[in-house]
Amino acid sequence: MILAITAAIQLVVVFTSGSVALLADTIHNVGDAATAVPLWIAFQLVRRKPTARFTYGLGRVEDLAGVAIVAIILISALVAMYEAVDRLLHPLPITQLWQVAIAGFIGFLGNEAVAVFRIRVGREIDSAALIADGYHARTDGLTSLAVVVGAGGVWLGFPLADPIVGILITIAIFGIVWQSSKAVFSRLLDGVDPEVVAEIRHAAEHVPAIKSVLDVRARWLGHRLRAEVDVALAADTTVAEADRLAGELEAELLDHIPALAVAHVRVRPVGAQLDRGVESTSPAHHHAPEPVKVEAELAAGMLEIVDTPAGERMRFRISRAVPGLRAAVIIARPGGDETLRLELTQEDAQLFLSAAAPAEPHEFDAILTLSSDDTEEAIKFSMTEPAGHMH
Repeated sequence: MILAITAAIQLVVVFTSGSVALLADTIHNVGDAATAVPLWIAFQLVRRKPTARFTYGLGRVEDLAGVAIVAIILISALVAMYEAVDRLLHPLPITQLWQVAIAGFIGFLGNEAVAVFRIRVGREIDSAALIADGYHARTDGLTSLAVVVGAGGVWLGFPLADPIVGILITIAIFGIVWQSSKAVFSRLLDGVDPEVVAEIRHAAEHVPAIKSVLDVRARWLGHRLRAEVDVALAADTTVAEADRLAGELEAELLDHIPALAVAHVRVRPVGAQLDRGVESTSPAHHHAPEPVKVEAELAAGMLEIVDTPAGERMRFRISRAVPGLRAAVIIARPGGDETLRLELTQEDAQLFLSAAAPAEPHEFDAILTLSSDDTEEAIKFSMTEPAGHMH
């Protein structure tokens, strides 16, 4: 409503002054006011309960509204660019410079009021889309101030300042389209920030009975996050105890991640592997040594031997690490030390994997070396091959 009133005031001045910079800002403000419509419709539909057909509810409607918003902003940018370039090629006199400057300042005030409201409400309901829309409105307020600059340039005797400022405003709008579209389409493709996955793994560390986190999946449905976590427990854990630990992990996740709506936890016995990414359920390796929990200054996580499509590998799954971390495992062998360099995988930003398999037997004393810049740490550990291990 505020943006609609602001745009109406600016539109009156556009017709009387002929300012193309103010026209570009007005078109964009009209587009912003129109974006509230699909967002309002989406928020109404999101409130509906899940049904037999839509078992997850209608949270995705919010993402579809995001696509509509990006399209509206893009159309407004194209119209504004056309008008600005046309005025640059065919200059026309601009009048009522004071009114243009005042209208630009009104545009700034209107956008800032909308920005404060959207950001506050977005934080209250954990809506990334609404928060982003709020910062978008704040950016629009700055473009409205650019109209004032353009009017000042014309007043100082540079008439082309107005269409040039109009083009600059349009370029800024295209930048907003690019940033908004990346966020929207990332959500549509079930993309989440890597920090979210790292926080989920970190939350699991607060449940001591969890031996390792086997897998993490998370996605947004509208402004609510859903997560699925596979964890390994001791093989002799009872069903009742496993259920209690799963509930404890769910509570930790909800405490660590305010935007999380649902967390599904699946428990598996230690040694189980998942057929996802580099992991495999190949029967060639039935029993692996117990994973080693690492808690150091440079990194924290779980070190273990796993089966992969390429064979057994040493894996370091990090929950926390400094930038540029380098890792290696040095295993003490009777014939000389065995060194396995652990490289960060392309599939998972939290996963370090050795290029070669650790030699048999898998019962040894070793050192995990971590380094970054001028800092280096050496963590001693041991692995014991369990009974029934197949070579």
